[in-house]
Amino acid sequence: MASSIKTVILFLLPLLLAYSVLAAPDITDGGDKPGPEIDDGGGDKPVPGNNDGASDYAKPAFEPEFMGAWVIDNPNAGVAAMQLQLMPNDQIVWFDTTSLGASGYKLPEGTPCPINPDANNQPDCYAHGIAYDWKTSKYRPLTLQGDAWCSSGNLWPNGNLMATGGTFSGDKAIRVIANDDPKGDFTTKIGALADTRWYSSNQVLPDGSSVVLGGRDSYSYEIVPPQMEFKPKRFDLPFMQQTTEPPLGPGRPVENNLYPFLFLLPDGNIFLFANNRAITFEPATGKTVKEFPVLPGGSRNYPPSGSAALFPLKLTADNAPVIPEIVICGGNQPNAYELVDARHVTEKQFLPALQDCNRIQPMAADAAWIPEQNMPSPRTMGDLIHLANGDMLMLNGAKKGTSGWEDATEANLTPVLYTPYKPMGQRFKELTPTTIARMYHSCSALLPDTRVLVAGSNMHQFYTFDTEFPTELRVEKFSPPYLDPALETERTQIDPANTDAVLKYGKPFKITAALMEKQPLVLGEVKVTLLYPPFTTHGFSQNQRMIVPAITSVENGVITAVAPPSGQIAPPGYYIMFVSHLGIPGAGIWVHID
Repeated sequence: MASSIKTVILFLLPLLLAYSVLAAPDITDGGDKPGPEIDDGGGDKPVPGNNDGASDYAKPAFEPEFMGAWVIDNPNAGVAAMQLQLMPNDQIVWFDTTSLGASGYKLPEGTPCPINPDANNQPDCYAHGIAYDWKTSKYRPLTLQGDAWCSSGNLWPNGNLMATGGTFSGDKAIRVIANDDPKGDFTTKIGALADTRWYSSNQVLPDGSSVVLGGRDSYSYEIVPPQMEFKPKRFDLPFMQQTTEPPLGPGRPVENNLYPFLFLLPDGNIFLFANNRAITFEPATGKTVKEFPVLPGGSRNYPPSGSAALFPLKLTADNAPVIPEIVICGGNQPNAYELVDARHVTEKQFLPALQDCNRIQPMAADAAWIPEQNMPSPRTMGDLIHLANGDMLMLNGAKKGTSGWEDATEANLTPVLYTPYKPMGQRFKELTPTTIARMYHSCSALLPDTRVLVAGSNMHQFYTFDTEFPTELRVEKFSPPYLDPALETERTQIDPANTDAVLKYGKPFKITAALMEKQPLVLGEVKVTLLYPPFTTHGFSQNQRMIVPAITSVENGVITAVAPPSGQIAPPGYYIMFVSHLGIPGAGIWVHID
């Protein structure tokens, strides 16, 4: 009798677990509150959103015990990664500045040395940018014209990289490197932009063009189309001047609103955060749509340099309205830079970085900042990036100080797994620390194989190696917890030959996939994610965007899902598509959405 009862319980338990997940209420913070209502743009009445953190699966996901692992991918890549972009051809382009002397990569003997207009028009025999093949760890030099120091960038719909602005001769430059040429170099147009763009940010728009906004002494934005030839047009943006911390004197800037955080919202407007304030505005006109309350606690943009990200946009098959949600973490006090930078003081004071995070749903009718669980440790200059399964990863940065040369100390070596929809108190998990300090001018990128590449760090005006925090030319790869060797058989394998590589807005698409032991996948146990690869610099991953399309069926190893409805949800271009099985992703493939 006891054996029969046990058999019945074992049979019913998975069904009860699945029902409890499917019947769970919509949640925003672990299950104690319903999701807010959003304005659907029609002005009639608010409608409930669906991006509320409800479970992605019909039964509990795996909880890996693996804490992650680091490996050196290349002991010396020659150029420190100040700005970095993963391209659809599987090369990673990164570069720094041409006006501050030699890099660690001298051009091969016999290679022509380009003339450097920012170094007295002398030949420059050092590379300041590379194209790095993440599969082979090999790299090749790139040629920069016009200093790209502290510039911005994004991908165009055809996969080409556009890098914008910089300083000196490059302050209005556009540089493009083609995606379809594995040996290509930058094509540069000097003076193409309407305003100088030094420490600016980019955001791709629904038509594939890009907003390029802000920068030092540039209280404006402009829209750059996906081609080299265009007539520049400048839009004044008083908000950027209003959020600027006044300088203390000639040559002594503070700002606190450089590299502003930009996010395209599902209504087509842009969310803009600078210093401690935010607005949404219409990109076509510059008109302010909404103003938000001040975010208390300190300054979040450069040089205090907090991090920000848009949560994954979860879609439904019938295109129910989506509630976008944004999180901002870390930074420092408004006066942190002036207390530590050599242009302001002779005795540096390294203020502790901020440890808080705050969330907002900007399309909610009563949008307000909601305190998130504190990070396990303070962090400035950190990266906050999407992982393949929809979780997030915090890494890099420092515990004290700000961005700037020698302006930070106490490297934060410990990456943190961030799962924002777990119950409060369970959202952050510290992982295996690295041994390499990644502070000012460091970058990271999620790779198609689900690992994270980490490169760069240069706290100094020049390449410097005999100091506590040397210029870092080593390249690392980090394996997140979902790469637990004990769960290897739970990883999915996509069959590219039988998977749609082009997704059309609003149309069904198919993915052929199976578990590594060739077991078929089951509806309710799989999740598809689409990552728009960001341009990462100075702690902000510009254009980073993850879409979670609705799955309508899983039959005979074929997943049918619905592509995003428009460019407002997913701007046209290349995305990495992953399939996760109960939280464990397999390697992704490149797809194109249009």
